[in-house]
Amino acid sequence: MTQIWTKWEGQIIGGVFPLRRFLSASDHSAVFLTEYKAQNLPNAALKLVRVIPNLAHVQLSHWTTAAALSHPHLIRLLEAGRCQLGNLQFLFVVMEFAEQTLAQILPQRALTLGEVQEMLLPTLNTLAFLHRKNLVQGQLKPSNILVVNDQLKLASDTVRVPGESTAVIAKPSVYDPPEAKDGGFSPAGDIWSLGMTLVEALTQHLPSWPDSKSATATFSAALPPPFAEIVRQCLDRHPANRPTAADLRARIKPEPQSPIASPPESPLSGPQSPLSVPEPPLSIPEPPVSIPERLARETPERAAPPEESPRRRWFVPAIAALVVAAVVVWVGVHLLGSRTSPERVAPPTAVSQSPKISASAPPEASPDRPAHQISKNSPAVLHEVIPDVPRQARDTIHGHITVAVRVTIDRAGNVVDERIENHGPSKYFARLATEAAKQWKFAPTDDPVLRKWLLRFEFTRGGATGHAAAPKS
Repeated sequence: MTQIWTKWEGQIIGGVFPLRRFLSASDHSAVFLTEYKAQNLPNAALKLVRVIPNLAHVQLSHWTTAAALSHPHLIRLLEAGRCQLGNLQFLFVVMEFAEQTLAQILPQRALTLGEVQEMLLPTLNTLAFLHRKNLVQGQLKPSNILVVNDQLKLASDTVRVPGESTAVIAKPSVYDPPEAKDGGFSPAGDIWSLGMTLVEALTQHLPSWPDSKSATATFSAALPPPFAEIVRQCLDRHPANRPTAADLRARIKPEPQSPIASPPESPLSGPQSPLSVPEPPLSIPEPPVSIPERLARETPERAAPPEESPRRRWFVPAIAALVVAAVVVWVGVHLLGSRTSPERVAPPTAVSQSPKISASAPPEASPDRPAHQISKNSPAVLHEVIPDVPRQARDTIHGHITVAVRVTIDRAGNVVDERIENHGPSKYFARLATEAAKQWKFAPTDDPVLRKWLLRFEFTRGGATGHAAAPKS
């Protein structure tokens, strides 16, 4: 399957969008890395879809609708149209480039409870946004939950109107609701797909049913209590019994209610089903809130003062008298000294007014942004740049990730070409390594042998390192 698509690498779509590199493929489409000069985007994604007669205009209409949507958690569609490669007709859509998808993470590990909650809230917000506009996401699954600049986004090239058959472009998916094979997709279908995705995110496996009529799904591992009931309701075989995206969002993050009047019900929500009766908010464990120490000291409990002993009544005044006498003697001596030798008194300088700071003391590294570990490189390396990895991305690393980038420099020592030799398991970290490699600086040279270097970057939870391998003679 991959070889069918990779042969198109290097082609230019419409004379504007070069297919720079093949990224991924499904049963009906492929995604390539391209660029979008109209908005100065050096990296964008271009999806090619084989034309299905009599359905191409429907898909183009959906992409036009999705391109007009604006939501922080929806992938932006930039341009769409038709093209021909060889003797084959395709549809294409250009969109934001995503560094990573949930489908790339789940084969390695399940998400934590906190990570699922962070994923769930923006997903529900986006689904509620689409459903209010009488639209559905249509293919909610891990490969369509993406990360763009550390922000979660849902694919928007699958957005369509409710009621349309799910087989317009893509083949049926295991994430589709049971009613999809008999009719079109609906907002309740998005909720079913969300339930399937939640189970996979928490257990790395999809749920299963003993038979097609069974109402209760089985799971490969026990679901955490906060999400078990949500999943059960999302995977109800009766669409009318599933909660809406707005219902689930309110349970996870209840909005403050006005004491004067409650907000009006959405006209798209319809009549309440027996399972849509308001329930208590989802209880997810949070760290206990402690009173700051300073505030606690400002509001102490009132207590009766202890009775003063007879010994303290005379002991404290006596000590105070001795201290006063010592101060008087000290002041007198210094005043006498200042009259006899005024030249010894010097005004305080700016240096004496500020504390001394040792130049050799290293600055403390923030726990959120650890200091980069700079490795010892060849003297030919004049300037190196280590990728700055956000903490949220570092927390996904188990062990270490290595990315190798081969660079070519000009006579002045500037990087003029770069090529990844080892991507590692993550395109996101490969991109960070490539961007860092472009900024390295080497000693000027006229020797062609000394103008090719291999840069190796290693990513761990503690940060990133990088070093240059000396060119072979």
